[in-house]
Amino acid sequence: MTKNVLLCGVGGQGTVLASRLIALAAMEKGMDARGAETIGMAQRGGSVVSHVRIGQDIYSPMIPHRGADVLICFEPAEAVRCLPYLKTDGCAIVCPTPIRPVTASLSGGGYTGGEMMEYLEKTVKNLVVVDGTAICEECGSPKVLNVVLLGAAVASGLTGLTMEEMEQAVEQRVPEKFKEMNLKALKLGALAYGRSR
Repeated sequence: MTKNVLLCGVGGQGTVLASRLIALAAMEKGMDARGAETIGMAQRGGSVVSHVRIGQDIYSPMIPHRGADVLICFEPAEAVRCLPYLKTDGCAIVCPTPIRPVTASLSGGGYTGGEMMEYLEKTVKNLVVVDGTAICEECGSPKVLNVVLLGAAVASGLTGLTMEEMEQAVEQRVPEKFKEMNLKALKLGALAYGRSR
């Protein structure tokens, strides 16, 4: 059975690495994996969207609208922007911490992410809010947000992957000096999912 996972965030949040960890875990399990990224102006805080499809006999890397089992959202505005991809019964896992776009910073705009979170709460039947910022502080680095949200997504059961399989992917892909921190982030993300239910 095909599983479709769409990840969205802004440049520098580790969206692409997270999508590659999912694909690696799936391939190690003997499944097909296809992925595609829309990066745009990622280095300047622009939108980053990664499509990952895993299962058997997958020919296209792109997830159609209303085709994602899980949305992994690193930022509230990006979650709203990618909502058309989520299945009606799919799950959106969202970090509520906003990243102010450069345009808002330059113009003095007051984007806080609050309106986006309100919209998501009204619109998404299966919304899981994970305080990734607090978990990152506990782990000692803001750079593990991607793995925190991966942990929550795996715990949802909707990716078709187990925690053990994702741990193995982290072990293989993450540099030695960051492994322990990332494995902790993965576990804490899974626990956060459990607490939100």
